[in-house]
Amino acid sequence: MIQLDKLRIDSHKLIYHPRRVAQWLDGEPIYPVYIEISPSGACNHRCTFCAIDYTGYHSRFIDTAPLMDRITEFGAHGVGSIMYAGEGEPLLHPDISRIVCHTRSIGIDVAITTNGVKLVPQLAEQILPHLSWLKISIDAGSPEQYASIHRTKPDDFHTVFANIEAAATMIEDNGWTCALGTQALLLPENADEMEVLAARVKDAGAHYLVIKPYSHNHKSQTCRYAGFDYSPYLDLKERLERYCDSRFSVVFRLNAVSKALQKERGYDRCLALPFWSYIDSSGNVWGCSAHMGDDRFLYGNIYEESFRNIWNGKRRHQSLDYISRELDPENCRANCRMDEINRYLQELTHPSGHVNFI
Repeated sequence: MIQLDKLRIDSHKLIYHPRRVAQWLDGEPIYPVYIEISPSGACNHRCTFCAIDYTGYHSRFIDTAPLMDRITEFGAHGVGSIMYAGEGEPLLHPDISRIVCHTRSIGIDVAITTNGVKLVPQLAEQILPHLSWLKISIDAGSPEQYASIHRTKPDDFHTVFANIEAAATMIEDNGWTCALGTQALLLPENADEMEVLAARVKDAGAHYLVIKPYSHNHKSQTCRYAGFDYSPYLDLKERLERYCDSRFSVVFRLNAVSKALQKERGYDRCLALPFWSYIDSSGNVWGCSAHMGDDRFLYGNIYEESFRNIWNGKRRHQSLDYISRELDPENCRANCRMDEINRYLQELTHPSGHVNFI
């Protein structure tokens, strides 16, 4: 069983890529370690907290053939991992199993974040052997609260738990290495259900539950949780530890929660973008998923150009120049996906004194 404290869920993993970091520090061109891809613009839920509700939930799906070509290209350029998630529900893509299998077949690690409703046993059997991890968002411990937050029918709650149980059994019976995870955003409505949720997902056979703070996107149509004060809920970490054992962990992201209470980020420029990228369901390649729709972050489109040309192209270099000179991270999404990496790179490029006294 994977020990979750070793997966650095509440931190970052760029420390395991020192050669790529060294190349970047030396000013050499690098390709991303990690790419997020949105197979679907459509979603079967309308969560109250959705940070990218402004994209409109378009019923579109990334074209399989050109995506497969680009995935092969990613492997040739040293991309280490792809997570399928994005502005829609990834399991709605009709070819998601083919995409996952192809990604892993060329040596790229694969993961999926999903709401789990479409993780039916037939699909689970096709994709689980190829995944490093699959994480299911369940943001309440009861069907009623789940339906209210996910803005769906209560039956979906029971469907998701049935799917978790079936997936957990498959993983156990076949000896697959996929880590079956769950996650919940800590919200005012669900805070008193987190212990119930931990017990339920543990009983269903999940390997872990991550509880993390809401991160507001300035473009979001919803401002319902902007400014939410997490300080009254810090004791949850200790209360949830009693559910942990050798087969199940609760990862209360105290570091992320603590940062949500801070007023400053600790860096004045975003340095992380050379190490990752985001591809939306229309095939657009973005420097940052939180800035979709802002052409200053748009690098190109995988239907029109090779990834090599996009990554080395004029638009990306102009974007990085704008970010290095003008973008103020204080106006970005709080606790963004690259926040910990930015803190790490800031320390590397702005070391304190006495660094040789190791």
